[in-house]
Amino acid sequence: MRCLVIEDEVDTARYICNGLKEAGFNVNWCRDGVEGLHLTADQTWDIVILDRLLPGNIDGISIVQTMRNLQKATPVLVLSALASLDERVKGLRSGGDDYLTKPFAFSELLARVQALLRRSAMHQEVSELNIADLKLDLRKRRAERAGKVIALQPREFRLLEYLVRHQGQVVTRTMLLEAVWEYHFDPQTNVIDVQISRLRQKIDKGFSPQLLRTVRGVGYMVAVHD
Repeated sequence: MRCLVIEDEVDTARYICNGLKEAGFNVNWCRDGVEGLHLTADQTWDIVILDRLLPGNIDGISIVQTMRNLQKATPVLVLSALASLDERVKGLRSGGDDYLTKPFAFSELLARVQALLRRSAMHQEVSELNIADLKLDLRKRRAERAGKVIALQPREFRLLEYLVRHQGQVVTRTMLLEAVWEYHFDPQTNVIDVQISRLRQKIDKGFSPQLLRTVRGVGYMVAVHD
């Protein structure tokens, strides 16, 4: 497993890298955002562990956002001394898959890394998902309907992928918050409603049959309507 650690604190980086190497990982380390940005953009990694705050003009959040804009689905564990709820939410909304506050025990970091890798492996078992004339290319992170490419933001693609993986099943708001936004709480916002509305405009408007339905009072479902 190839792991990239982007961390400017030498002692922390050594602590992480030594532990991961003992656990059997092939680890690369860099200390600043500029190099980290190049490495994540130009190379393929099984997982990236990066610090939220890095020296220079490129911080961890910028790196994650760039990765997602490049359609890179590599799992990212964000490390930070910023432990407030707002900061954790920001880290996850930017495209991070998990958020671990400092100081931390290496055993917890390793457990989170292994969990992210298991989830990533499950998603890579298939390369394509289909329902009716909608096709999701999981490797290229591209959606098509009736042969027409549909432009989706990374979060929109993750939302649609989750719904299609559970096609024919009602998916609750709680399930979506945990699986797509990595929230283990309800932020009491309309973020899901907004994203569902945008997604419906993109995958259903002008197409037949309509695939994305709202199950009032319960959640949402992707299915071929009767």
